[in-house]
Amino acid sequence: MHRPGLKIRFWSQAAATIGSNAYLVGLKTGSLYTGILKHGCVPTLNCYSCPAALFACPIGAMQVTVAGAGGLDLTALHTIGARLAAISTSLPLLVIGFLALIGGIVGRAACGWICPFGWFQELLNRIPSPKFNGPQVLKYLKYLILIVFVFLLPAFWLDEYDGGEPSFCKYICPAGTLEGGLPLAYLQPGLRSQLGWLFTWKASLLALLIAAAVFIRRPFCRWVCPLGAFYGPFNKVSLYRIEFEKEGCIECGACSRKCPVSLDVPRQVDQAECLRCLECRDACPKQLLKISRR
Repeated sequence: MHRPGLKIRFWSQAAATIGSNAYLVGLKTGSLYTGILKHGCVPTLNCYSCPAALFACPIGAMQVTVAGAGGLDLTALHTIGARLAAISTSLPLLVIGFLALIGGIVGRAACGWICPFGWFQELLNRIPSPKFNGPQVLKYLKYLILIVFVFLLPAFWLDEYDGGEPSFCKYICPAGTLEGGLPLAYLQPGLRSQLGWLFTWKASLLALLIAAAVFIRRPFCRWVCPLGAFYGPFNKVSLYRIEFEKEGCIECGACSRKCPVSLDVPRQVDQAECLRCLECRDACPKQLLKISRR
C-alpha cells in the first residue's frame, strides 16, 4: 500500500532547501547575503556562511551569542556560577523561544520535513547498497554535543581576548562544510591558500558522513545533530503527535522497516528520536498510525 505522503515530503524538503538558499548572487560571486532576512533563523540546520543562504542557522546563532558573553566585563566574576548568570542574560532568547515554539507545536517534524541536510542524507541513502541500522547507543551523542559544543565550550573555552568560539560550527558541523566551506573555497581562489588542518579535518568528517549515509539512513540526524537533540524531547509534549492503535496491529513489521531512525514503531512510536516523517504511517497496511492533536 502506498500513499502520497512520501512524495509530498520529498518536495517539501526540496522547496525548503531552495527557499532558504536562494541568494543566487552569492553562488556566482562567493559573497554572503547580509540583508534583513539574515537576522532571522530557519528552524533547521542551514549554514549562515553558505553563499546562497538567506537566513541564519539557529545553532550558529546560539553559539555566537554564548561565545560573545566572553566579551563581557567579567573581572568581578570569579565563580562559575557568576559567569553562568552573566551568560544566561545574553542567551538568544528569541532563537530559543522560536525553536521551542516549533517543537511545542510539531515536535521534531522540522527535521523530517524541511531540513536541507536531512534531505541530502536521504538522497545519498537512495544509492543502491546494503543498508544497516547502526548502533542505537550513539543516539545519546547528539545530546552531549548540544551541551558541550553549543553551550559549554563557547562559554568557557576562551581565547587571548577572553572571547569564546562557536565550537560546533568550527570543529564539527558537516552541513557548514558542505554548504559554506566547500563552495567558498571554490568561488574564492584566494581563500584556498589559507586552508589548513581544520578544513582538512572538517572535510574528512563530511566525507565520512557521506559514506555512512549511503549505508545508514540519516546518521547525522540520529547521532550528531544538536538541533535534533533540542527538538527531540518536545515529541512527548507537542500539540500534534502520532498515535498508534495497537489493538489492530498484525505485527507485520512494515512500519519499523521504513523508519529512518530504526525505531521499533509499535513500541517506540513518537519517541524523542522520531523525525515524524510519517513513513511508518504510509507503510502500515492497516492504517493504524494517525496524526492527532492533544
